[in-house]
Amino acid sequence: MATASAARISPFFSFAAATSFSHSPETETSTGVVFVSAPSIPSRRLLRSPAARRRDFLGRIALSSVLWIDSSELKAREVEVGSYLPPFPSDPSFVLFRASSTDTPALRAGNVQPYEFILPPSWKQTRISNILSGNYCQPKCAEPWVEVKFEDEKQGKVQVVASPLIRLTNKPNASIEDIGTPEKVITSLGPFVTGNTFDSDELLETSIEKHGNQTYYSYVLETPYALTGSHNLAKATAKGSTVVLFVASANDKQWPSSQETLKAMVYSFQI
Repeated sequence: MATASAARISPFFSFAAATSFSHSPETETSTGVVFVSAPSIPSRRLLRSPAARRRDFLGRIALSSVLWIDSSELKAREVEVGSYLPPFPSDPSFVLFRASSTDTPALRAGNVQPYEFILPPSWKQTRISNILSGNYCQPKCAEPWVEVKFEDEKQGKVQVVASPLIRLTNKPNASIEDIGTPEKVITSLGPFVTGNTFDSDELLETSIEKHGNQTYYSYVLETPYALTGSHNLAKATAKGSTVVLFVASANDKQWPSSQETLKAMVYSFQI
């Protein structure tokens, strides 16, 4: 391990060591090549011009700034949502999350219409990696992506998953009914509920809801092998060019005390 570490830092060490000796000055030629000699290091040509060294230095400053910003964002997302989201008017024991164009790349690109749902105030928003967020493929993503994600260690987690409509139907601007029955839709979207695979035997209940002109398919799943948790609730709808899926998950320890809370969150979801 020590040998490997030394090998990784040796170019920088050689340069630092060579320039630290006052009696071993560096000489720059008209071509920008620097010659350095040091008592403990054989003379060598360091093919690094002053301009290149300045670029490296500025690059390290920029990288440090990015890392600092990323760390600050991580801390900001660990705050309980009750500290910044408004109370839900009809039930102050929840707060209301209403997504806007500033929240996700897909909302900014117009690929997903604004959506909303309620949360207990003690929950926290979870960071989503760039590869899962769809940030790299907007405005035209071929694969599903995760919009937002919230969790609580004692109660479970919820996430919004968006999928291009073209994965499910060739009909533009199709409604969820145009795609097919609730069973057909969950067969296609099931792996995005569980995080791995979906078996039709895991589907316990389906229902259809209407809010205005928007139709939603709701699901109750018992998923003993799911990565998301052994209990999953889901709600799906289609609007514009996207199918949007809201998923609430809990493990066996969380489910007995949190199932009613999770059901209320799923029921509240609308786009």
